[in-house]
Amino acid sequence: MNFRPCIDIHNGKVKQIVGGSLFDEGNRAKENFVSKQTAAFFAGLYRDKGLKGGHIILLNPASSEFYEETKKQALLALKEYPGGLMAGGGITPDNAVEYLNAGASHVIVTSYVFKDGKLHYERLKEMVKTVSKKHLVLDLSCRKKNDVYYIVTDRWQKYTTVALNKESIAELSSYCDEFLVHAVDVEGKSQGIEEEVAALLGRECRIPVTYAGGVHSFADLEKVKKLGNNRVDVTIGSSLDLFGGDMNFEEVLKFMEDQ
Repeated sequence: MNFRPCIDIHNGKVKQIVGGSLFDEGNRAKENFVSKQTAAFFAGLYRDKGLKGGHIILLNPASSEFYEETKKQALLALKEYPGGLMAGGGITPDNAVEYLNAGASHVIVTSYVFKDGKLHYERLKEMVKTVSKKHLVLDLSCRKKNDVYYIVTDRWQKYTTVALNKESIAELSSYCDEFLVHAVDVEGKSQGIEEEVAALLGRECRIPVTYAGGVHSFADLEKVKKLGNNRVDVTIGSSLDLFGGDMNFEEVLKFMEDQ
């Protein structure tokens, strides 16, 4: 299990928000933390600590008045740490190469592939053709409905018809280099992980995967390690002291080194 750092950017600022509270209309989100530091600052910190495979997420859609400022922050972060971070949020074949050229190791894609609630294989294949499998991460962030976890899109606002399960994980593994999975119902709440999701990833994923959502203690990290069979990487957002939380960044790194 490795620690994967994150940089979430909304309205041109590095933030931590409550998952599922993000709305395009009015650029609204329930905020846990708004940093005074730039995205490039955090990228430099992660670089200096030797942390790789973290993700930058642009939380504004391209239609937002804040999109260009959010994008500017993302590109400056990639410039600060070329090859060390992934970029996601509104990625399409038209702009993916720009992020790779700017320094992203991978691009992270959900909504372009899962459009209108359905998985479009022609779009998925187009993304693979554009950036290659080795530079593509599929974001399979999910929410529970009727006891089933479904992949959600459009800043986690829309449910798809695609369940996150053994079959979908196996099928999609052949198209990408990694998965990123936010357990949206606990994301940003710092109240504990979605154990079913972590266990599913540990049981079924055969490619690298990062779990995000609800981690608020070292006991939670132990749970992710155990449920994920020590093969599921983890990210921490609102609970990290870098973002106003109680978990000390240096102690988290020490915990990971001791694994």
